[in-house]
Amino acid sequence: MPQLEQMQAAKESGDYSAVLDQIPYAKLLGVVMREENDLPLFELPFAEQNIGNTHLPALHGGVIGGFLENAALLHLIWARESFEVPRTIDFSLDFLRSGKAQTLFARCDITRQGKRVANVRMTAWQEDESKPVAVARAHFLLS
Repeated sequence: MPQLEQMQAAKESGDYSAVLDQIPYAKLLGVVMREENDLPLFELPFAEQNIGNTHLPALHGGVIGGFLENAALLHLIWARESFEVPRTIDFSLDFLRSGKAQTLFARCDITRQGKRVANVRMTAWQEDESKPVAVARAHFLLS
C-alpha cells in the first residue's frame, strides 16, 4: 500500500501504530498518538521507569525531551503524509515545572515548513494545557 494511502487509512481508523513503527524510540517510550479536533495529540502514559527523581517523584528530563522530539517527528510525518522520518537538525528545550509521576501530553505546531527544512514548536503538559511542563523548538531536515 502506498504511503499516502497508509496515512489516510491511519487517519480514518485512528490507528497510528504503522506511523509509530517508523520511530522505534517512540514505541520504546510508549508514546500514544491520536487525533483530537483534527490535529494530532500525543500522550506519554505514566511508567515507573520514566521517573528521574524518586524523591519528588518527577519524570526524567531526558524522557520529557525525547517525548517532545518524537512528538514533533510524528507530527511532521502526519502533516506531510509521508512515512519518511525527518532528521533533527537542532532541538531546544525549556523546562517550566517538574513533570509529576503521571501521564504527559503534547501538541506540536509547525511554524514553518519549506521543501528541505521544517520548524516545529512543541508543548508538554499534564493536568492543564495552560500550565506547560516544558516547551521546545526544533528544526528538522526533510527527505
